[in-house]
Amino acid sequence: MLRIHFTGEDLARVRLAVRPDVLWETILSFHRLRDRRGATVYGEWRSETRARLNGETRLLASLVPSRGYFPDFLTPPEALHGLDEGLEAVRVTPVRRLRAELGLLAADRPHTAPAGRLAGLDEGAAEPMARLIGALRSYHRAAVDPYWTQIQAAVEADRAARGRALLDGGADELLASLPPMLRWSAPVLEADYPVDRDVHLEGRGLLLQPSYFCRGTPVVRRDPALPPVLVYPVTHCGAAAPVDAERDRVSLGRLVGHTRSAVLHSIGNGCTTSELARRAGVSLASASQHACVLREAGLVITLRNGNAVLHTMTPLGTALLRGGAQRDPAPVPAQAPHAHAHAPVPAQAQAQGPVQAPAAASPTRGTGPSPRR
Repeated sequence: MLRIHFTGEDLARVRLAVRPDVLWETILSFHRLRDRRGATVYGEWRSETRARLNGETRLLASLVPSRGYFPDFLTPPEALHGLDEGLEAVRVTPVRRLRAELGLLAADRPHTAPAGRLAGLDEGAAEPMARLIGALRSYHRAAVDPYWTQIQAAVEADRAARGRALLDGGADELLASLPPMLRWSAPVLEADYPVDRDVHLEGRGLLLQPSYFCRGTPVVRRDPALPPVLVYPVTHCGAAAPVDAERDRVSLGRLVGHTRSAVLHSIGNGCTTSELARRAGVSLASASQHACVLREAGLVITLRNGNAVLHTMTPLGTALLRGGAQRDPAPVPAQAPHAHAHAPVPAQAQAQGPVQAPAAASPTRGTGPSPRR
């Protein structure tokens, strides 16, 4: 059992990540690649990804076992800014931390730790670190990057659902709205976990990080001195599919018309079907039909939220409204350093500060991706 203990100050400092974390998705997808569960969502993705991989998985398997601990330095907070920023943070990990975390990894599997593949990494030697960075970048290119638009859409839809809960009932309602494997009984958030663990936030707050490739159980960092983050699974609406420009072109052809354009604008930061009908001035049946067409075109994602359904725009839908075709969000400007070297990034431009309602569509590990400690 995992128990996360909140104080009043922690509740005021709950944050919701503004975008997917590129290295959490990369590492957790490596778990999904090697497990056979979740075939409906991940089966086709596994087949397509394995066909693109070369030798990237050998070194990664040395650091990321199928179950149990994997080093915290692989998922630095800087990865919320993008892959380059995340990999640079990995590259400059202090040698003392490398030794400590690789030592934990070796202790966790004393009979299988492949010391040869990791030789020199615990000394921060340039060559083994360069190999690791190269393996992470190549694996991400094959397994995550082709699906990034869908990953973004799923995370942004989750943000919309959590944002509505926040607006309706504050941080208490936000925590109660998390997926069923997480249970909020103030002042403790509980989850089934492969080990018994208590996390005391002690006024630092908590970063909630929705993840496309997290499955079954949430994930937390092992080192209690690191900024607290809870990675949890998003609700999946379908299997991951790489970007298909021709498919998108044909689908977008169905969008011609003033009413449907008005409907897309009306969805804004997210709304239910009833709210959409009211905003767009159309009947409930018409709003549902238009939302279906927009969803098929990849411009909208729909999730069930209690007894209602919640429609939010995907990055493609947002780009269309803004008159652009930009796939990724604009780079996040650099911020002044936080008092803690590894603190999460500030909200909106970064991912810190009190939880905000989402802007326009923005484990000790174990069973699924092994919960981190």
